[in-house]
Amino acid sequence: MHALWMILASLFFASMAVCVKIASAWFTSSELVFYRGLLGMFFMWLLARSRGVSLATQYPAMHAWRSLVGVISLGAWFYAIANLPLATAMTLNYMSSVWVAAFLVGGALLAWNVADGAPTRQGALVVTVLAGFAGVVMMLRPTIEQNQAFAGMVGLMSGITAAFAYMQVMALGKLGEPESRTVFYFAVGSAVAGAAGMLVEGVSAWDWQHALWLVPMSLLASLGQLCMTRAYSHGATLVVASLQYFGIVFGAIFSVTLFGDRIALPGWIGMALIVAGGVAATVLRARAAPNAPGEEH
Repeated sequence: MHALWMILASLFFASMAVCVKIASAWFTSSELVFYRGLLGMFFMWLLARSRGVSLATQYPAMHAWRSLVGVISLGAWFYAIANLPLATAMTLNYMSSVWVAAFLVGGALLAWNVADGAPTRQGALVVTVLAGFAGVVMMLRPTIEQNQAFAGMVGLMSGITAAFAYMQVMALGKLGEPESRTVFYFAVGSAVAGAAGMLVEGVSAWDWQHALWLVPMSLLASLGQLCMTRAYSHGATLVVASLQYFGIVFGAIFSVTLFGDRIALPGWIGMALIVAGGVAATVLRARAAPNAPGEEH
């Protein structure tokens, strides 16, 4: 059942991305982050109240760190969605597992003592990292040709910070924090960060017809966060982390059918490499440390 929560979360996030893509024609990324957080706070407050869940927490520092990395990832992702084909932006955001594998390989190399011989059991992880980055190159090649390289780099950054956010979500779940509380504080962080960004970027002209897209965007984001938090908090992390890649499938379908994006064969191959690299990296990390924090619940 917990695996289904992640598939549902992936569908909600992909649907939210559609709303972000449309709304980005009239709102800046900072405004979208702000309204997503503001409306998300309201939705989560209603949900917590209906369940009798208190929003007071004993772990404010952990929620603050989860909100910080989560907001950075969210803002970068929204910017990428606005400036890249939807399928590309979705895929880059789902690079988190490959990035974690890259960090592990990098850490092993930094700790490598030549006298002890080569680092052990890193070869397979290296292959998954190389496969993931090969996929990125194939995915980003059309965007570089269209002078969208900066948006592509921002999209990659969203995947890096998403990896840290997911690990913090799992840590909070193991401490017994309710899903609604975790998502509420993330929404608070989004509203604060978005408001700060608006002070710098300014505020767009308000139009109620355009603003209507903000409601489903925030609702779908909150539902996605709830489902993801529940999946990571109570499910087998290996299965959950693998099923998150359904988001790429949903994103590709929406990109082609709703926005008419044309994905060339190298792009499809790149997506497949990133998915394969991410799933393989998750499996290898779980086998290497089956009881390590953040790998199995």
